[in-house]
Amino acid sequence: MVRSREVLQLEAAEQNLCARVPELEQMLAHPAFSAFCCLKNDKIILEKAADDFSTSAPHSIQSVTKLHIHLIMGRLLAQGLLSLDAQVRDYLPGIGSGYAEASIQSLLDMNVDNDFTEDYADPDADCYTEEVALGWRLPGEGEKEITLAEFAASITGFRANSGVRQADYKSANTDVLTLIAAEVSPIPMAEQIEEIADAAGYEGALHISLSKDGHPAFSGGGCLSVRDLARFGLLLAREGRDLHGRPMANIGFLQETLIRRAPAMTSPKNWLKYSNQTMTDGRFIGHAGYGGQFLMVDMVTGTSCAFLSVLENDSGYDDTYMGELATTLRDVCLSVI
Repeated sequence: MVRSREVLQLEAAEQNLCARVPELEQMLAHPAFSAFCCLKNDKIILEKAADDFSTSAPHSIQSVTKLHIHLIMGRLLAQGLLSLDAQVRDYLPGIGSGYAEASIQSLLDMNVDNDFTEDYADPDADCYTEEVALGWRLPGEGEKEITLAEFAASITGFRANSGVRQADYKSANTDVLTLIAAEVSPIPMAEQIEEIADAAGYEGALHISLSKDGHPAFSGGGCLSVRDLARFGLLLAREGRDLHGRPMANIGFLQETLIRRAPAMTSPKNWLKYSNQTMTDGRFIGHAGYGGQFLMVDMVTGTSCAFLSVLENDSGYDDTYMGELATTLRDVCLSVI
């Protein structure tokens, strides 16, 4: 659990966003809905929560947690500790064949082709072994709890690809980036998280799970309240500057992330590309999360919209729902005045 040393104070300035974007009202009435918060600068434009929840209660943000790796890798690049063209084995000599020859840039862009599978509808998918390594799931009977490093090294089947293509979403890419960051960072990952939290100004706390070998689960293990997740979005809107305007992140890396050529997301989110562990179209930036989470930030107006939900179908995921959520949050950001 990580607290911020200083809280970004907010004040109410409510706008009738549902009247401007009727789809938002439908999303707020969905059975899966947990909480929503829209902030612009230090103003609460609108926040809502389900009857059995609140905007200040911690909630799993799942893969929205990956945005921490964007910030951390950017900082390490600025310090000259990483090269985007380097291969994973340059930093992790013991890594398995699934990642040894992959470039750091390809991991950042979800542009790696190997044998890892992330299909939550398939009980035999590798993502469930990943959950054992992250401490989220008990190992099978007679099996040991593996470390994150052991899990990453077990992945095989790297296949070279050429150029930019459709994103091949693999949370294991983030796990490998986590191992690399831990290897080269001059400060512990816990301190990296603390500095991000201080720059965001949470009123509550960030909770994040650790693997057996002590690595933060940046691939999906974070929990924040919806209001604090929107505060995190404001940190991106400030281009990584803290509450006093001081740079915390690599501003150039964030700016390049928005405009560079990168793999497109799959339909129905294919208006977004996957660039440096973010989802962006050049103006909006954020990330989706398993189970119905989304953070969407308008880099032009400085508006941050966070949406939390709990999909309860067999796979815990719904592409149609997530596509509708992404476009709704984009339209909400555009409607704020």
